[in-house]
Amino acid sequence: MIIDTLENLGKYASLNPLFPKVVEYLKNHDLQSHEIGKFPIEGADLFINCTMAKGKTKEQARIESHNLMIDIQIPITAPETMGYTSRAALPEAEYNAEKDITFYPGLAKTYVTVQPGEFAIFFPQDGHAPCVSDLPEIKKAIFKVKA
Repeated sequence: MIIDTLENLGKYASLNPLFPKVVEYLKNHDLQSHEIGKFPIEGADLFINCTMAKGKTKEQARIESHNLMIDIQIPITAPETMGYTSRAALPEAEYNAEKDITFYPGLAKTYVTVQPGEFAIFFPQDGHAPCVSDLPEIKKAIFKVKA
């Protein structure tokens, strides 16, 4: 897991060959006014989901992980708290290959609040519980990047 400011995202471009395309996309698109929906950038290997996510309590936010994709999550309109637990510390759980997601029971071990103008990167080894907020909705962008 990585948390940093958007202005520093380019410093992580060498971690994945598709990360530079995320940096370029952000230079050319305003997330505040971005349309809601799923938009391909590099076919199925890189796309953005811009969504109005429902705010959840820590108890409602399920820990999840992905085998094939990396998440770059960016809150746009409000701070978002995200839970984190190393996947190695999570119990065995059923993987949904069609949706590339595994959900786990229980609460995350650590929580961090990510502000607008910041991002969190979750790799396949990172269990994460997004969308913890007192607000009913948060506009956020999630870049899905092939791992």
